Amino acid sequence: MALPSSTYPRRLLPLFLGLFQGALLLFFALFVIYDEPSAQAEDTSLVANQVYSTFPFFQDIQVMLVVGLGLLLTFLPRYGFSALTHNFLLLNFSMQWALVLQGLLHHFHHGQIHLDLHKLLISEFAAVTVLISVGAILGRASPCQLLIMATCEIPIYLASEWVIVTCLGVLDVGGTITIHVFSCYFGLGVSKALFRATQQPLHPKETPTTSSDLMSLMGTLILWVFWPSFVAVLCQPGDAQHRAILNTLLAMSASALTTVVASSLLERDGKLSPGHLQNGSLAGGVAIGVVADMAMPPVAALALGSLSAVVCVLGFRFLTPLLRRKLTLHDQCGIHNLHGLPGILGTAASVVAVLVASKDPSGSQPSQLSPAGGNASEVVEGQRWGRGVGGQALCQAAGLAVAIGASLLAGLLSGAALRLPCLARPPERLCFDDSLYFRIQDQAESPGPDSSAEEGALALKEQV
Repeated sequence: MALPSSTYPRRLLPLFLGLFQGALLLFFALFVIYDEPSAQAEDTSLVANQVYSTFPFFQDIQVMLVVGLGLLLTFLPRYGFSALTHNFLLLNFSMQWALVLQGLLHHFHHGQIHLDLHKLLISEFAAVTVLISVGAILGRASPCQLLIMATCEIPIYLASEWVIVTCLGVLDVGGTITIHVFSCYFGLGVSKALFRATQQPLHPKETPTTSSDLMSLMGTLILWVFWPSFVAVLCQPGDAQHRAILNTLLAMSASALTTVVASSLLERDGKLSPGHLQNGSLAGGVAIGVVADMAMPPVAALALGSLSAVVCVLGFRFLTPLLRRKLTLHDQCGIHNLHGLPGILGTAASVVAVLVASKDPSGSQPSQLSPAGGNASEVVEGQRWGRGVGGQALCQAAGLAVAIGASLLAGLLSGAALRLPCLARPPERLCFDDSLYFRIQDQAESPGPDSSAEEGALALKEQV
């Protein structure tokens, strides 16, 4: 018996997730095991030290992604349930999907994949790219579309990261190029292909309210507090990790203060824009990631944090309206301003840092610029370029070009796939509304008891 049209979109999501989780259970049962504990006391102590040194950072990153980023996306007043839940859903889906792909590509030996905390952490970093990218189409896409987007993005990210880090030897311990720049332009590519050349008018439910902006600002504060853990977790314990934490704190402190200055100067009445505070305060953390563990003076971290905040605020004030008007490019959360522009600025700073370090007569060696999160093979692979004559600087620029080019192309192709009618994209008048996906207790604003079924039927009848 055929399902009523109003229930079809609601059946598609659990069917997709149920099949995925069932396939994953079978895969884990056949191929995935934990690392066997060593019988030697010194090896056991080494593993314990690695767990105790990594897990606190891992917990911080979990708080960032689940709570901080989730709250940051609640600036849409009637889309809070969906923003938080879809963010949580995508994190778990993408992390498991990345675990499978990374295990098959890099860790499949003798028919088994050995799982440890480090591999789980790397998979969570892959999931971050999805959480950032969906910000471009937040509120205008169905959950099934978001899951298909994650399914397409994770393998492209893993391939891009392999080319950038392993083949080119790019230094990027904090994921500025591999995560922030890649996810930004992938999301913009999806948005461009999904909405094509149609101008997206301002939706009546799109304007933030005081309470929604306050919730979003709370997310910013949580992200700001825990961001140094995200940057420093893959650094080698010791001086590199210590330097990464200090540089990140300085850059983010400078970006927070500079955001207030820039926002106040750009507004006619001198008041602050909540949107500027929610994003500009985090721009320093995005930009500093690529140079966080490099040997540089503290003033450089402060300067980079300030510049990234200015670029982010100017992007919100001038560039986003220009791209929407000239290129009909829809960017709901302004990911281009928070992740794209500061990421490009950070890459430029890494080029300067590499060139200065190679000419530094004080004794700074290029080995200080090795990727603290990479393994020995990655460092050796990167040594193919002539470090002393600016080859590493060329690698940094080439890594940025690969990240932007690969993500844009893959985003455009993925966005075209998301236009399939079976994925049940919500019609324009039902966007940014939790009632399409959740049972809302307060129905005071609903037109009637049958509104939920009526909206579901309309969501399928209207053309994409």
